[in-house]
Amino acid sequence: MDTQKLRQRILDLAIRGKLVPQDPNDEPASVLLERIRAEKERLIAEGKIKRPKAKKSTDKSHYQNFTPPFDIPESWEWVKLEDISYAVLGKMLDKSKNKGVNHPYLRNINVRWFEFDVSDLLEMPFEMQEADRYSIKHGDLVICERGEPGRCAVWDKTEPIMFQKALHRVRFFGEINSHFISNIIYLYCLNGFITTFFTGSGIKHLTGESLANIPIPMPPIKEQQRILKSVNSFDIIIQQITDNKKLLSNTIILIKSKIIDLAMQGKLVPQDPADESAADMLRRVNPKAKIITDNPHYPQLPDNWVYLSLSDINTYKSSTVTPANMPEQLFDLYSVPIFSTLTPENIHGGEIGSAKQVINKGDVLLCKINPHLNRVWEIIEDSHNVQIASSEWIVVRSELHHPSFLKWYFNSPEFRALLSSQVSGVGGSLTRAQPAIVKGYLVPVPPMEEQKRISSAIELWLDCLDSISLSLTN
Repeated sequence: MDTQKLRQRILDLAIRGKLVPQDPNDEPASVLLERIRAEKERLIAEGKIKRPKAKKSTDKSHYQNFTPPFDIPESWEWVKLEDISYAVLGKMLDKSKNKGVNHPYLRNINVRWFEFDVSDLLEMPFEMQEADRYSIKHGDLVICERGEPGRCAVWDKTEPIMFQKALHRVRFFGEINSHFISNIIYLYCLNGFITTFFTGSGIKHLTGESLANIPIPMPPIKEQQRILKSVNSFDIIIQQITDNKKLLSNTIILIKSKIIDLAMQGKLVPQDPADESAADMLRRVNPKAKIITDNPHYPQLPDNWVYLSLSDINTYKSSTVTPANMPEQLFDLYSVPIFSTLTPENIHGGEIGSAKQVINKGDVLLCKINPHLNRVWEIIEDSHNVQIASSEWIVVRSELHHPSFLKWYFNSPEFRALLSSQVSGVGGSLTRAQPAIVKGYLVPVPPMEEQKRISSAIELWLDCLDSISLSLTN
């Protein structure tokens, strides 16, 4: 479930008057707006606020001077943000000119959606006469002018705070709830409507003039309260869904790891006594290999499995090629940077600057660099091109293993912990596994047919879990 889309749908219903029923006993929004117009005229006359530019009065005709983007109930009214609020930008930071006493202030970075991060407030000087103009009080809506224009939150703290020019302070008239308006702005940002009010060809801005013209569907006050209560109830449910999704996603990761772990202990699929045992296969393929029966990680393995060192199972002999000597030859290059695509780069030899390892179908590549990132690549296809791998891969080729089983073992918790515990270099991004040490690591060798069953079972389980993970985002 896409919780963001769910929230967007809930808010969309809310601002169209379809989330909660209308109550004919509610005072219509038009009456509220008449009171607001009277309040604004009084404040303008007292010199406490300025009249919006290009307006000679707060006459009702200004409320209808735009095309409504959608229909609303009869008891509602369309307004522009400037019709119901008074907005100002914060103070410009200018060390050479600013005077006064230092105060902490809000920057763009301190404003999150519906909340503030005040853990890293800076200070700048404000003069006494600037205190009212550049202070944010309880109930004010703070909107980002740049960065993520439109991102907003309501200041619910009792103590006022100063603010910088990159922020708009929006103070509402009448009984209008700032949280109700913040949800409308949030929806406009989700559905992209807010972008029609941005200015600037590079960095986008939400200027004071643009902010003033944002259309707001205005319900009666009591309906605003009912809508906000309903939205908040849905938010609690959505947050629970989100938390459960995160928990389930983390659980799926743990389950995947556990499935591979069980597989490497011989506990994922049943053993078949008809299978050729690993010891018999070993005597047939490599009679000189030293069988190891004691492994501290998995001490109780099936009787028909054996352990060998990586050096005893790896038949790959270093073979390199210099592609630059064959500039027109096409190569399939398996490199670390494109591992996430699981598709080799098809490239001409003239574009490759260094010697590479020659590899074949059935080889398994184990990444040496930053082993904590868990990069293992099984070569599953033949190619008409020469297949090559960069030097950051340890190439493993084993007649005793099905390549998929070997890949899954290299992905197992046991092996990853071992590989990450013995590295060279300093720091997570600079560490490398050491081939001289890796070749001594123990590798389980089940019967070949069991290896195939194990690989198929792992892939079946992981595909199922991936489907569950995908459903969490749809």
